[in-house]
Amino acid sequence: MTFLEEIALRQSLRAGLLLLGLLAALLYAAVFCYRGPSGAKTLVKAVPLLSFALAGLTTFAAPLVIVALLLSAVGDIALSRPGRRAFLTGLVGFAAAHLVYVLHFAALSGGVALSLAALPVVVFALSTERWLVPHTGDLRWPVRVYVLLISLMGITALGLEGRMLAMLGAFAFIASDTILSLQLFRMGEGARWQVPASVVLWGLYVGGQLAILAGAGWATPLFQFR
Repeated sequence: MTFLEEIALRQSLRAGLLLLGLLAALLYAAVFCYRGPSGAKTLVKAVPLLSFALAGLTTFAAPLVIVALLLSAVGDIALSRPGRRAFLTGLVGFAAAHLVYVLHFAALSGGVALSLAALPVVVFALSTERWLVPHTGDLRWPVRVYVLLISLMGITALGLEGRMLAMLGAFAFIASDTILSLQLFRMGEGARWQVPASVVLWGLYVGGQLAILAGAGWATPLFQFR
């Protein structure tokens, strides 16, 4: 195989894996995201982020982005299972993914720099002490740490000059986490908003992760978006 043939093969594999991830994500949104735990749900939910990670690995994406996608896949699998232990495993997986993204974004932007643009993120983080933390019971400190990590991710994403797609992806990820927190701690299980919230948060989550990969996973963004 020549060098050019290898490049073409890797590009084809990337496109195929990204498409597979998107198709699995659509299937999950249509059939599983608002249903209870099952083996099929876990299997389908595991595919999108694993496919994105493999797409990155195939075409030499940034190692930190690949690690974050794999940690997110662990979180997806854990949160698709019942029980407190699975929930905490998912929480740790996603918290670690956010931390890895913070490190990657900070490396791309040259560090963490506070600016007026970060003020809404800081206000959002502080506001959770009022509308979220009092409802989390004995999980209040893990939730506080998680809020800190997603806020840091948002602040570091604001420094991604020329990578608007990745920045939007980071905030879509934060929005999906916000909806999930409302589902878990503020909505009743039978609330009429549970189903639409599940669909919206899944779309924001998968779309956000794909946007981060496309915008900040490779040396050159997969799509130019300004």
